Amino acid sequence: MTGSGRPDDPSGGPSRASADAAPASRIGEFDLIARVFAPLAGEGALGLVDDAAGYAPPPGFDLVLTKDALAADVHFFRADPWDAVARKALRVNLSDLASKGATPVGYLLGLGLPADWTVGHMDAFGRGLAADQEAFGIRLFGGDTIQSPDRLVLSVTAIGTVPAGRMVRRGGACPGDLVVVTGTIGDAALGLKLRLDPGLAGRLGLSEDDRAHLLDRYLLPQPRTAVAEAVLAHASGAMDVSDGLVGDLAKMAAASRAHIQIDADQVPLSDAARRFVALHDAASGDDAALRAALTGGDDYEIAAAIPEMQVDAFLADCLAAGVPATVIGRVTAGEGIRVNDRSGAAMDLGDGSFRHF
Repeated sequence: MTGSGRPDDPSGGPSRASADAAPASRIGEFDLIARVFAPLAGEGALGLVDDAAGYAPPPGFDLVLTKDALAADVHFFRADPWDAVARKALRVNLSDLASKGATPVGYLLGLGLPADWTVGHMDAFGRGLAADQEAFGIRLFGGDTIQSPDRLVLSVTAIGTVPAGRMVRRGGACPGDLVVVTGTIGDAALGLKLRLDPGLAGRLGLSEDDRAHLLDRYLLPQPRTAVAEAVLAHASGAMDVSDGLVGDLAKMAAASRAHIQIDADQVPLSDAARRFVALHDAASGDDAALRAALTGGDDYEIAAAIPEMQVDAFLADCLAAGVPATVIGRVTAGEGIRVNDRSGAAMDLGDGSFRHF
């Protein structure tokens, strides 16, 4: 994780050479790398003292690469603990690898630090990375650290392996496949509503346990790495649910040149989400909370198209891995996506997903 900076800018813009000395609450760039990141480095990272790392996949395996960038006040709140921010950045990428049937091996980290960062922030950040490296069996390969003009920004490139030629693509869904999702949908989107409106839980009469569950699911995703092997063994197509279930399944349908139909009543909700939806929508007289759960995103579950003859085996493999999975619909010939409500009528959910722009 070598440092980098641009040359002095004749236009008067910031540069490393002209930056003010670090305050007492901070340390220099290279001391920061040695203190926080070098202990996280894996084989091939060369102690983070070279310009690049080297990694050779095992014979007969392909590399799977994915990248997600996160920014304060877009993907997390500025006040969020830095250890949780670090873990979220890792986990959203691990979710992508799991949906491809890949086993994670390591990652690269790009980090833009705001003006008010401290050693305490970075020690917490390092602890968060260390905890998840241990939990998911990965190591840091390298990256870059720069100054950010406004807010904390970070980007992770995660690296995994799959048997050669077997990566599961989102465009592999076939007519006749059943659509299955892992875990539960909508918790994070509803948790975000609670973050944005701190009084909402009280007005709804939501219990503290339910509130805590939903907030945690937004703050700290649970990537389904445990079911990557089941995805690899059974799925025709798969993707992680990050931008909203309905919108992401629409992407799968488009990539597969097929039609996907799901039943809203079959989409698995946690007990906390179910109670939130019931309380909110009863009070408002509409289905806004249910719509948010179906389209809001940040679930980091896996949506998979599974041949009907293999569905029972897939569900059993997921359950054995500690991750329940639920059949919510079917792939047919055609194009687009249809979401049926309880009466069988099509729901109008717009784009069905979060968009940055």
